[in-house]
Amino acid sequence: MKTINWKNAVIAGFLGTVLFDLIGLLLTGNWWDIPGILGAKTGLGLTYGVLGHYGNGILLAILFAGIAPSLWGPKWFTPILFVVAETIALVWLFMLPLLGAGVAGMEMSPMMPVITLLRHLVYAIPLILFIQYDYKSVLKVK
Repeated sequence: MKTINWKNAVIAGFLGTVLFDLIGLLLTGNWWDIPGILGAKTGLGLTYGVLGHYGNGILLAILFAGIAPSLWGPKWFTPILFVVAETIALVWLFMLPLLGAGVAGMEMSPMMPVITLLRHLVYAIPLILFIQYDYKSVLKVK
């Protein structure tokens, strides 16, 4: 049984969050919109928002690295499966309604589900490139 490559998971999470922010800038014209919301909603400011946002991106990559060998599909597909499931469960059905934007952010904009999904799909690129595992070893029966 292999362990998580922590360095690669942290790098993938950080780079994925940078890509998430870059595509957000391209799609919305706002840089660090998520950190701004986090800082404002908590009352702790932008610095906390940035640390929380990037910390979350790193933690999600570590979580992916831990469960990736158990996910179905080829290595290029498992990060996509992970981020789509995470976007639906944690963003569309939890975070956006909690922020008052409705399910999938539909009360903010009909484009919100598309924007959030695209941002998370771009986040998956470093997961594909940096998180390596041998999924065949999970399938071996002892």
